[in-house]
Amino acid sequence: MWSYVGGVSVLSEARSREPGGLVGRAEEEAALRALLAGHRLVTVSGCAGVGKSRLACAVTDTMTHRPWRRVVTVRWQGRGQGVPGALGAAAVGALTGVRPQRDTADAGTVVRNLPEEATLLLLDDVDPVHAECIGLVQHLLMARPTLRVLVTSRHCLGLGDERVLTLGPLSLETPDGTGGRPAAVELFERRARAVVSGFRATGADLAAVEDVCRTLEGVPLAIELAAAQLARHSVRELAGKLEHHQSWLTGRHSGLRRHRSLRDAVGAGYVLCERPERVVWARASIFAGSFAESTAVYLCAGGGVEPQDVPGCLARLAARGVLETVGDPGGVRPPRYRMMSAVREFGAARLKEAGEFPVAAERRLGHCRRVAAVAENLWSTGGQRQAVQLLGSERDDLTATLRHALTQPDHAEAALETALNLWFWWGVYDNAAEGRDHLGRLLPLCDADSALRVRGLWLAAWLTVHSDQPAAESLLGRAWPAAVLAGDDALVGRIAHVEGLLALHRQDERAAAEHFRQAADIIPPYAPGGPSAAVSHAALAVVQAGFAPSRAQRSARRAFTVPGVREDAWATAVARCAGAYVDHRSGHSGRARQRARRALAALDPELPAPHVLAALRQLISDIESGAANRRRLPFVPTPRAGRPADAAAASPVPR
Repeated sequence: MWSYVGGVSVLSEARSREPGGLVGRAEEEAALRALLAGHRLVTVSGCAGVGKSRLACAVTDTMTHRPWRRVVTVRWQGRGQGVPGALGAAAVGALTGVRPQRDTADAGTVVRNLPEEATLLLLDDVDPVHAECIGLVQHLLMARPTLRVLVTSRHCLGLGDERVLTLGPLSLETPDGTGGRPAAVELFERRARAVVSGFRATGADLAAVEDVCRTLEGVPLAIELAAAQLARHSVRELAGKLEHHQSWLTGRHSGLRRHRSLRDAVGAGYVLCERPERVVWARASIFAGSFAESTAVYLCAGGGVEPQDVPGCLARLAARGVLETVGDPGGVRPPRYRMMSAVREFGAARLKEAGEFPVAAERRLGHCRRVAAVAENLWSTGGQRQAVQLLGSERDDLTATLRHALTQPDHAEAALETALNLWFWWGVYDNAAEGRDHLGRLLPLCDADSALRVRGLWLAAWLTVHSDQPAAESLLGRAWPAAVLAGDDALVGRIAHVEGLLALHRQDERAAAEHFRQAADIIPPYAPGGPSAAVSHAALAVVQAGFAPSRAQRSARRAFTVPGVREDAWATAVARCAGAYVDHRSGHSGRARQRARRALAALDPELPAPHVLAALRQLISDIESGAANRRRLPFVPTPRAGRPADAAAASPVPR
C-alpha cells in the first residue's frame, strides 16, 4: 500500500514495476546483484532518465539468493528540497508500518524503530534530501549489522563503505554476432508497440528510429517519451523534429510526475543546484561539444561567479549528472566536459531568459578564433598532430560559431578569419564541402576591400576546384587583382597553384606545369595560411613526369630543399609520393615501389592524410600489377568533399 509522509512516498513490501521489463540492462542487473550480495551500502547513480529506480526495483524483485528477509522502500515524491527530518520520518513509517505523529524524525528515532530481522532499505530518488540521506544511512548501518541499504540518486553519498554502480544511456551499437538491434532501438520499438500495434521498424523507418535514438543519446526516458509521439507523428517526422530540439517531449509516463516531461526531468536537477552552479550550467550550454575546464572559466566567470569558483561548479555539476567527463577523468590532462542535448537545451533556455546569450556567443567566438589561430600556428611550425587533435576536440563549437556568425554581421570578420586559419582542416582532411559552405556564406558579409576577403576568395577557389571549375575560375578572377595590388607574394603564389589545378582539369599539362612553377618560385618560405612551396614543387614534378622526365626528377628533389619542409609532415608526404611517382613514370619501378612503401610506413597513423595514403596505395598497386606505362596522374593534392571510398577515388583528373 502507498502512503505519504512529509512529501515522501513510502512503499512497504510492495514493488513498482514497469510493464515490459528492462531492455539492454543485463550487465547492469548482474553487476547490481553482485554488489548487493557482497556489500551493505550500494548506490545506483546516473543522470536523469537513465532508469535508476527501475533497475533497483527489478533487481530486488528478482534476486533469488537474498541476504535479507524483507525489502522496505522509501521514495521521494515532493518538489524541491524537503523539510529536515522528512526522510527520517518516512523511514520510520516504512520500517514500522505506522505513520509517525510528526512529519520529521531524527536518526536516533529511526534507529530505535529498526527491526532486528535482516532488511534491505531502498532509498529511492533521494536527490532532494541528499544531505540528510548521508547522515541517516551512516547511523543506520552503524546501528544494525543486519541492515543493507540501496540508494538511487544522481550522485553517490560519498561514504567509505559505499559501492557505486553508475548507470549510463542505452547502447546505440548493434550487438556483435547476435544479429539483434541496439538496446536503444529495441526499447523504442517495445514502447512504440503500445501506441501502434505490431510496430517494427524496417528500411527507412529503421534508419529514422536509429536517428531518433542517436539524437536522444540513448536516454531511456527520452526514448520512451519519443515513442509515445507515434500517435501524432510518423517516425521520419519525429526524427526531423528532434534534430532541432527535444525538450518538447511529453507523455503519460506511469512513474514519477516529473518523468512525464523531458524538460521537467532535467529541470528537477536544476532546482537542486546552488545559484553559481545554475549560472555555470546556463553559460556552459553555449558549448556545442566538449570543452576544457580553462575554456569554461573564460566563458562562465563574471556576474557574481568568480573564476576560481568555476572548476568547483563544474565538478559538482558532473557529480550530479548534468555534465559528462570525457577523455581520461582524473588523468594527467585537464578534464574536459560535455552536456547531453536535453541538458544543453534546458541551460540555453535559462541563458536566453537571463539575457546573457549574446555575451556568451561573443566569448565563444573569441575562444574559437584563438583555437583556430593556435591550430594554424601549430600546423605551420611542425606541430601538425597537435593541430589536428585540437581541432578534433573543438570541431563542434567551431562549426556552431561559424554558423551563428551568419546571424550577426559584426561577427563576420572574426568568423572569416577563423575559417581561413582552418584551411588545412578543409583542404587536407577532405572537409572541402563544409569549408566551401562556410566561406560562401561569410564572404558576402565582409568588406569588399578586406584582406581577409581576398584570402577567402583564394581558399574558396582551392576548395571548389575539384567540384566546380567555372566557379573556381570566377573566384580566382576576383582574388588575383587584389592580391597583386597588395603585394602578397604568398597569396599570389597560391592563386597560381590553383590555376595549375584548373589547367589539369582542362588536360593542359604544360600550362599546369608553368603555373605550378610560378607558385613554387613565388611562395615565400615559412609562409602561413596555405600550402607551402614544397607542395607546388611536388605537383610540378608529377605533371612534368608526362613530358619532361629529367626536369621532373629535379623538381621532385627541389621539393625537399624548401626551407621548413621537414617540419611539415603533410608537405613531406606529398613530396615523397611525387618522387616515387616520377621514378615509376621514368621506368625505375623497383626504386619507386621501395620509395612508396617507405613513404607509406613513414605516415603518422594519427595524421592520416587521405589523398597521400590513397595515392601511395594506388601507386604500389600499379607497380605490382605491371602498369608501368599507365598514364595516370595519381597525386596532385586537390581538396575533396569527402574521404575517398577507395584508393582509385583519390586519383586526380585522369588523362
